[in-house]
Amino acid sequence: MSSDLILVTGAAGRVGQAVVRELLARGERLRAFDRVPTPGVADSHVGNLTDAAAVRRAVEGAHAVIHLAATPDDADFLTDLLPNNIIGLHHVMEATRLAGAKRLVLASSGQVNWWQRERGEIPICPEHPLTPRYWYAAAKVFAESIGQGFAETHGLSVIAARLGWCPRPGQEAEFASYDWARDVYLSPGDAGTFFHAAVKAPLTIRYIALNAFSRPVNVTHFDLSLTKQVLGWEPREQWPTGMLTAARM
Repeated sequence: MSSDLILVTGAAGRVGQAVVRELLARGERLRAFDRVPTPGVADSHVGNLTDAAAVRRAVEGAHAVIHLAATPDDADFLTDLLPNNIIGLHHVMEATRLAGAKRLVLASSGQVNWWQRERGEIPICPEHPLTPRYWYAAAKVFAESIGQGFAETHGLSVIAARLGWCPRPGQEAEFASYDWARDVYLSPGDAGTFFHAAVKAPLTIRYIALNAFSRPVNVTHFDLSLTKQVLGWEPREQWPTGMLTAARM
């Protein structure tokens, strides 16, 4: 098995492209997996999360997996979230285990702490109780739970990343309609550096959930102290930095 190959699923997406750029800039050996070819990545696998064989081929030989591929927000559960965010997660995690990879970084969401933020119970720390917004966030809670299960059962080092809002194409108006959105923003640049820090963190980490947000403009909704302590990572950017780049992803 390669000692340094990193697989990024969802590599052609808005966060995925940011992560790919950062990893390539740092000279990392990289493989991409998405439903379409990933720009700039020579080792680019095209496939669907629901195709277990395609996922296994993509994971083969990887030392670490950054799993970003998913339906990115609430959608019909049975036809969209279930196949992509639950069954697809199963395929990625089983393939990661069978391939003997050492590190798995799972993309979770700040939506797992939605109702504390709505009630103003902030700043939110990773150890606070989970209050998922709806089906999408509940699926992320499931991902975190099974991530911890794999860590304890199979010895895989797992980091669950509770991400801020990196707007995708067409979300600009929605993002602008919420006063709090700029305080839970995640810029593409910060996303890239966070995932690089996460994938390179010591393998002595068994399982941990960490917040990943850019610097707030007005109010701190999510505490980043544990992220800094564990990864040595702090955000360098703040809304609207990277907003146009994010909108094109």
